[in-house]
Amino acid sequence: MRVLHTADWHLGQHFLTGQERTTEQQAFLEWLLLTVKAQGIEVLVIAGDIFDTQTPSYTAQELYYTFLVKMQATGCRDIVVVGGNHDSPTMLNASRQLLRQLRIHVVGGVPTDPAEQVLYLNAANGLPGLVVCAVPFLRDRDIRLAVAGETLDDRQIRIRQSIAGHYTALAECEAVQKQREQDVPVLATGHLYAAGGEAREGAERDVHIGGLGLVGAEHFPAAFDYVALGHLHRPQVVGGRAHIRYSGSPVPLSFTEADDKQQVLLLEFKGAGAPTITALPVPVTRRLQRFHGTLDEVEADILAFDNSAFQLVAWADVLVRSDETPAEVQRRVQAVLQLQKAQVLAPRGVRHQRATEVPDLADGALPLALLHELTVEEVFGRRVAGLPPERAATLTATFGELRQLLAEADPQAWAGQE
Repeated sequence: MRVLHTADWHLGQHFLTGQERTTEQQAFLEWLLLTVKAQGIEVLVIAGDIFDTQTPSYTAQELYYTFLVKMQATGCRDIVVVGGNHDSPTMLNASRQLLRQLRIHVVGGVPTDPAEQVLYLNAANGLPGLVVCAVPFLRDRDIRLAVAGETLDDRQIRIRQSIAGHYTALAECEAVQKQREQDVPVLATGHLYAAGGEAREGAERDVHIGGLGLVGAEHFPAAFDYVALGHLHRPQVVGGRAHIRYSGSPVPLSFTEADDKQQVLLLEFKGAGAPTITALPVPVTRRLQRFHGTLDEVEADILAFDNSAFQLVAWADVLVRSDETPAEVQRRVQAVLQLQKAQVLAPRGVRHQRATEVPDLADGALPLALLHELTVEEVFGRRVAGLPPERAATLTATFGELRQLLAEADPQAWAGQE
């Protein structure tokens, strides 16, 4: 059985100040169609965050449904789609009955009947070929009830046990155990932040509490031959266990992902047991480039930048550390950007930080002339700098969660803000 694992498409995403990603996402989907056919993929697994918001645009939905229709001509027998924290379970599930006729299995949210999460997929010879425990993003209502007076530690333990218990119940299902005894491999999906996974600053967070990863590799039952994860955008193995993986996002979604290698994962099962895993690089359509340094360094790097090997103009994050006036920094950097406008654009403009040390907010008020040069995270970090480390970490995580919720509620209000 040949399976392809991908996740975190975020169709419909607007980058920073509103730039559409449609062209890049369309290019990825066209490449994926060719890859599925060329590699003889039998099952495609999409581990959540198909869309960037719970109310995706018409264009984003068109990308999704057009792709699913075109997949019918690739020879792929089954497609498994699970919802992520960015997806609307209701929206994904609305078409599930229709899509099931095309052997597209959608689990947008945890169903009332847990057995609906267990899919039995046949091989080319018509015999059982793969069991998929299709677990979507587990929302709070799916895994716990609030308990009055519980501490933060109690809540972490409760959520961890609930998530682990959800997977254990599926793995111990009699039908799953029977298939495994007959040498049929078992694959589970998940959309969560697993301990040991590396989150990108500003891009991902623990979607349940806002603290450390709740579920470790040891919480996934041994009955799972492979765990296909989504949520973290950087491709990675969890807890040193090669069969528990994040595929990563196929299109870089922020400048923090500029240096990541986008990929999808090819799994080759020879009966029960861990599959052979091959990373298939995804072609980059648009580069995300960082120009950080002194004014002279940034000018030189922009002038030397060569984007000729890529289809689309690059987008750049420009940060200048200089004691020159903001007006002078803008004048000089905009001049070189104008010379290179066919190669690179700076969607968020030019950011400027002073090269000299800025006083610590914890020691007193910061002059307003300097405050605008700090990022939001830096300002908050200075405010909690004098607190005990554990308390500061908890407050910082909660602040990050609040920022994320506000950004999701009104993306334009936070566009371009650091």
